[in-house]
Formats: sequence, C-alpha cells, structure tokens
Amino acid sequence: MAVLELDGLLKDYGQVRAIHGVDLRIENGEFCVFVGPSGCGKSTLLRMIAGLEDISGGELRIDGERVNEQRASERGLAMVFQTYALYPHMTVRQNLAFGLENIRTPKPEIEARVAEAARMLQIEAYLDRRPKQLSGGQRQRVAIGRAVVREPRVFLFDEPLSNLDAELRVTMRGEISTLHRRLGNTMIYVTHDQVEAMTMADKIVVLRDGRIEQAGSPLDLYNTPRNSFVAGFIGSPRMNFIDVTVTGIDGEGVSLTDAAGNAYRAAVSGDGLATGQPAELGIRPDHLEIGDGDGAAVTVQSVEQLGGESYLYCEAADGTKLTAHLPGQTAIRRGETAHLVLRPQFTHVFAKEGGLAQKRLVIGEAV
Repeated sequence: MAVLELDGLLKDYGQVRAIHGVDLRIENGEFCVFVGPSGCGKSTLLRMIAGLEDISGGELRIDGERVNEQRASERGLAMVFQTYALYPHMTVRQNLAFGLENIRTPKPEIEARVAEAARMLQIEAYLDRRPKQLSGGQRQRVAIGRAVVREPRVFLFDEPLSNLDAELRVTMRGEISTLHRRLGNTMIYVTHDQVEAMTMADKIVVLRDGRIEQAGSPLDLYNTPRNSFVAGFIGSPRMNFIDVTVTGIDGEGVSLTDAAGNAYRAAVSGDGLATGQPAELGIRPDHLEIGDGDGAAVTVQSVEQLGGESYLYCEAADGTKLTAHLPGQTAIRRGETAHLVLRPQFTHVFAKEGGLAQKRLVIGEAV
C-alpha cells in the first residue's frame, strides 16, 4: 500500500502540453478513479504514474519518495491494460508466473502466489488453458491475476472493462471492488464511464483538457459539482440545463426566468449573481416532477417504460432538451404536453462566463 502525491505534474509532447500542472494526493488504500471525455489526459496521467511516460515537469512521489526518474519496474506498481496483454503461447499458469520468474522469485513462492491469485479470482480451473480458450471475462481475470501475484504497492487499471459486454462489466465491477476490499491496496482506475466511477470509487478525479476540474467523493461531485462540466459529466442520465436570466435575489434563494417566460426558484446563494444576468439552471432528471398544469410546458418526444421506472425525453418550446426520470410507470405518451416542476432545493445555478465555462454557485438549504 502507498500514498501517491502529484505535485504540479506536467506532460509535453513537443510544443503541445497534454497535462497542465496536476496537483493530487491519493491516500493509502484509496480507490481513486480518473474520469473524463476522450482526450482529457486520464490515460496519459496514469502512464506517467506507471513510468511508461516521461514526466516533463513537477514531481511524483510514492510514500514521500520522488520517483520521476525511476523505471517502471522499480516503482512497485502493477498495471492492468484494456487489451489484457496476455502471452498467447503461454498457459494461464505461465502468464501468471512470468513476471515473477523474470525477477528470479523462488519457485515455491511463485507457485504459492499463483495458486492464491487463481483461488481469489476463481480461475483455478483455467490454469492449464491458453488465452484463446478463455472468454473475455476470464482473460480479464487472468490479467488482474498477473498484477495480483506481483504484490504491488499500487494497482493501476487502464479502462480494463471496456472490451466486455454490459452484463459482464457489471459483474467485473463488483469483482474488482471486492478485490480492493480484500487486499486493501491503493488502486487507480481510468474509465470514461461515469457509472463505473460512481459505483467503485472512494475518490473521483474529473479531468478535462489535461486539468483537474474537481476531485472528491462520488456523492460530493454528484451533489455539489464545482461547475457545469462536472455537473453534466457526473450522473446518468446527465443533468438538464436551461438558459435563464436572474430576475431576483433574496435571503431564501434566486428567482430566474427562461426565454418562454417560465419562472423558477433556486435555493442557492446569490453570491456572484446580479439581477438581469444570464445564467444556467441545472436540475437532475430524478428531481423533475410532473405538474398538473403547473410548471414548464414541454412536448414529450419519447417515453421509455422500464417497469419500475420511466424516462421522459422532452423538448421545450425553445428547443431545450430535458429528461425526466420518474418512479414506476407513467400514462404519458409520445407527442403529449407535460408540465415539469423543479424543486428549488435540488436546483443548481451556474453563472455564465463569456458563454464558455460556467461556474457553480454555493447550494443553499431547501426553501
């Protein structure tokens, strides 16, 4: 187990800067997940930690020791790749043992570690098979097992489940989480799937364009996103956004109006806002309710009935797309008009900055 500290970490490719001064501390035994859209730098950052990419600036420390110039093999880390990276001509047993043989680990210890990893990952029956004889999930277990036998200080996972089907991804998420609880090692996990991040992480780090937008626990990021990028990225379905104008600020929150004249209340601080200022109102699909003639009028574009829950995909008069997640089943049908009611205590307000990034304000208590 280990503590990792990233202090002003930089990565340049020629004249292009891919990682912009990242500061981050990952605690001993923590399960930290890097998330963000494609090209945001999450895999590059992981490879810098692993020693597979040179560090252009800043400092990487493991348990207080600077490791910038250390080779990957000297850092005490083990990495699990998206493509499994198994040797096709070797059996599962040989794949698991190969790394230990290279560092001249005694044969009895190799056998013991391989047997324990196989038992832990339930691949004992496959030890004498070759990778081509295994399913995708079995191959991924072998790839994880190869990391486990090395008994590393830190496990690194680079989108390990992206090649699996949806049902198997759910199963493997649970198995990796169980492995973390059993071993207690520090783990860093890269994914573009925010559902994986929400269900597995102790800490989520949201990246955009090589910078950290926000880091914190899954529920911290869900309940109090720092800006509209984080708000829209964390949560499934994504947060709804409505362009509004601030019409009033008082001690109980903020009043807002959209282009169609619909009025809203948000239980947020008015710090940084001014009457007449354009802003963006955010509300999660779970927090929208259907009103009986009250609320913003929208046209229902499609309905998904899942038995225990329903999703309404709607469009406002100005073309704004809104999604409502309702419990149970609904009688509303495609093409009908619905009225969406926003609960003030769950509403977010983001002040626009030149039409680009929006900055989230402090959420207040329910009014």
